[in-house]
Amino acid sequence: MQERRAFLVVFAIAAALIIPAALTLRTVVHPVILQATSDNPTPLGYTWSLLLFIIPIGALGWWFARRPDLQFPRKAFWRTLAVLTPLGFALDLLFGNAFFVFPNKSATLGWEIPAVGGPIPIEEFVFYLAGFMLVLLSYIWCDEYWMGAYNVRDYAATAENIPRIVRFHFASVVLGILLIAAAIVYRKFLSGAPEGFPWYFVYLVCASLIPSAGFFHTARPFINWRAFSFTFFLLLLISLLWEATLALPYGWWEYRPSTMMGLHIGAWSGLPIEAVFVWFAVTFTTVITYEVIKIWKALGTRALEAFFGIRK
Repeated sequence: MQERRAFLVVFAIAAALIIPAALTLRTVVHPVILQATSDNPTPLGYTWSLLLFIIPIGALGWWFARRPDLQFPRKAFWRTLAVLTPLGFALDLLFGNAFFVFPNKSATLGWEIPAVGGPIPIEEFVFYLAGFMLVLLSYIWCDEYWMGAYNVRDYAATAENIPRIVRFHFASVVLGILLIAAAIVYRKFLSGAPEGFPWYFVYLVCASLIPSAGFFHTARPFINWRAFSFTFFLLLLISLLWEATLALPYGWWEYRPSTMMGLHIGAWSGLPIEAVFVWFAVTFTTVITYEVIKIWKALGTRALEAFFGIRK
């Protein structure tokens, strides 16, 4: 019951911040358009901006490395990165050019990686790797130190009665279907551009709620929801600073309108709502994956037995 209450409080806090912010931003009926005074207003801007992730990673990584008592979380940290980083790279390699464009070439080093539809700046791949690392390190720091009073002390004892990790969570599937249906309805009937389709939002919902559908029942009692909320709001703050004030106004990257829901924040250079939702999806998926890996290793059994209860 306590874990359920903490889980719901995360959404209550988010609603208390999002609702007044949304109402305020809607008052901007005629957004101001930024006019560049140079052909290259932000030399290597995207490249340097990666420090928004890299410097916190350095500070938290230094703390993590100096904690020899955290061998169990450290192993789970590297295994989680090994699972999620290829998924982030696959998004860029397969769908990067379908969802995004990178008009300001001078904001990057000019080093590009071949991908479907055309090359992608190498900064994008650093962005995904560093993003997953910052989510993990922030959550671990909160879970083990800043909000350590609320974490699970003994995973082996807590997990010993779990028959299998994979347990179907019907509510996640229903929520995913409702979110996708709402996005499609908005695009077709309210966005003013019915010819498009919200592929990016569909991708985010599936990538976030598919793991939830299989693992949420098991992972929820183990997740430190206070640590989760801190991590989510930290990443959201950095993201909004990054995208709303720098990336979109200066063309470091942009979103292809035909693959978005069509719901934009005019006061923030037309930032699509997907850019806000993505950090909840990333944080949620990353934390669930991390906790599931910790549960698996605490059980001390083979993958088939731990995840599906199948014994050889």
